[in-house]
Amino acid sequence: MDPFVLYYPDNHQNHQLQGHPESPDRVEVIKKGLMEVNLWESIPKLDPYIISDEIINAVHDSGYLNILKQASSQSQMLDLDTYTTKESWQLAINAAGGAVAVAEAVWNRDYQTGFALTRPPGHHATRSRGMGFCLINNVAVAAEYLRQTMGAKTISIIDIDLHHGNGTQDIFWYRSDVSYLSVHQAPFYPGTGGLTEIGEGEGKGYTLNLPIPGSSGDLAFQTLLTEIVLPYLNRIKPEILLISFGFDTHWKDPLGSMLVSASGINRAIRTLADWTESNCNGRIAIFLEGGYDLEAGHACGQAVATALVNQDWEDSLGLAPSPEGDAWQYTLIDAKRIWEF
Repeated sequence: MDPFVLYYPDNHQNHQLQGHPESPDRVEVIKKGLMEVNLWESIPKLDPYIISDEIINAVHDSGYLNILKQASSQSQMLDLDTYTTKESWQLAINAAGGAVAVAEAVWNRDYQTGFALTRPPGHHATRSRGMGFCLINNVAVAAEYLRQTMGAKTISIIDIDLHHGNGTQDIFWYRSDVSYLSVHQAPFYPGTGGLTEIGEGEGKGYTLNLPIPGSSGDLAFQTLLTEIVLPYLNRIKPEILLISFGFDTHWKDPLGSMLVSASGINRAIRTLADWTESNCNGRIAIFLEGGYDLEAGHACGQAVATALVNQDWEDSLGLAPSPEGDAWQYTLIDAKRIWEF
C-alpha cells in the first residue's frame, strides 16, 4: 500500500478575484512547501472523480446549484464575500471530485492517507447557498459518496479551520451516519457553532462544537482534541475520519487570532492519525478549507503532510509571539459536562 496520495486542482488559478484573500497563491505555497520536504514529485496525484447528480443533489439543493452555475457563467458575486468567475462552476465541481477521489482511495486502502488541495473551499457552503468564499461543500460531497457508493456506515468530519463550518453542520444536522465536530474561534464569522448545537432528530448527539476565544493557542487545540474529540470518537466509532483543515488557525493569519502554530497543527494531525491506526484501519483524509497568510500556508501544508507520513519536520515559523490565553478552559469544562466525559 502506498503511503500518501494528493489531489491538486489543475487550472485553479482561473478562480480568482484581484485583491481577494481566497487566492490561487494559497494552494501554490502548499505545493512549494511539499516540494521542499520531498513530498510532491514522488507522490501520486489523483484526477477528480466525475460526480453523479445523485450524489451532489443529496448535498446541495438543485435550485442552489442552478444559481451557482448561472452566477459563474456571468462571473457574478454570490454575496459580498463570495465571488465566481466563468471557470468557477467547473473548478468547484472538480474540487468536489478531487475530494471524492482522495476519500475513495483512502477508504479502499489504495493509499494509507490522502491530502486534497480542494479549491475553491467548501465548508461554509450550506445545502441551499454558497457563502464565506465557498461554493460546493467538498468534504460533504466526499462523505455522501462514501455513504452511497462505498457502503460506509459511520463517518466523522472533524473541522479544524479558524471558522465554524456552518455549511457542513447544516447538511448533516439531522443525520446520525455522518457526525460533525468542530474546533473554531468564537465569537466570530459565521456566528454559528455554539456548544449547545448538537444536532436534531436522528442527528441529535452527532454534532459536537468546541468554540474557543481568540489567543487560545496550541495547548487549547491539543487538549480539546485529546480530552473531548478522541473520547467522542471512541463513543461513536467512525470508519473513517475526514478532516476539514484550514491554516487560518495559525498565529500569522490576518483574519483570526487563534495563535496556533504549524507545529501545533502537525501534532494535532498526528494525534488524529494515530487514533485511526488503532480504531478505523488507518483511514484519514485531509481537505483544504481556509487560510490566508502565505507563509503560514507554506508551513502548515508541510505540517499536515509530514504528520500523515510520519516524517520528521521543523517548524520554521515557531510559536506565536503573543502569550496564549486560558479562557478556552471554560469550553473544556462545559463540553465535559454536556457530553458527560
